[in-house]
Amino acid sequence: MIKVANLPGTIPIFPLPGALLLPRSRLPLHIFEPRYLQMMDDALKTPERLIGMVQPNEVAGRGGTGLQTIGCAGRITQFSETEDNRYLITLSGISRFRVLREVDGFTPYRRCDVNWDSFGHDQAESDEDSSFNRPMFLDLLGRYFDARSLSADWETLKEADDELLINSLSMMLDFDSEEKQALLEAPSLTTRRETLVTLIEFSLRGGEGDMMQ
Repeated sequence: MIKVANLPGTIPIFPLPGALLLPRSRLPLHIFEPRYLQMMDDALKTPERLIGMVQPNEVAGRGGTGLQTIGCAGRITQFSETEDNRYLITLSGISRFRVLREVDGFTPYRRCDVNWDSFGHDQAESDEDSSFNRPMFLDLLGRYFDARSLSADWETLKEADDELLINSLSMMLDFDSEEKQALLEAPSLTTRRETLVTLIEFSLRGGEGDMMQ
């Protein structure tokens, strides 16, 4: 684990809509655009091997970065290079960060100055949700999967620990970028689970309107 004091002040940014990375979670990615292949090569040359995942912000005003203000950095922990020069990688979530400003430079990918100070808890070994009602949650999830005609390995879901279950579903389920951002910004596992339940219930009701306004 990289300590907060050793996290760099400037990191490469991968603004990928709908792709959510959370601390202590893993995100597989397929890298093929030339600018992000360069980003991979450059990140692998650094001791931290970090890439910052950030949701684009389409409503950013003049002078803004066009990015959400909070993202999550992941360390490249697995990668393989294909014969046609693509990368298949795994990012392991290290910590969330706050975007301060975009850095001008000569790289084809974006870089930002970031601040880690508000997210010290992200580097704890785990987070707990003491009020988690697993049977009720799995019942709601079953209704969501049925409504979406999705299949699941229910034995694995039943056996997964609370944080793995909640974070994996937050990352995998088909929510829009604003909803993914709300899950990312949840200050604790309990509030993330509450947000996730709200999103699932909203979807089951038909998803009319914009609940994130």
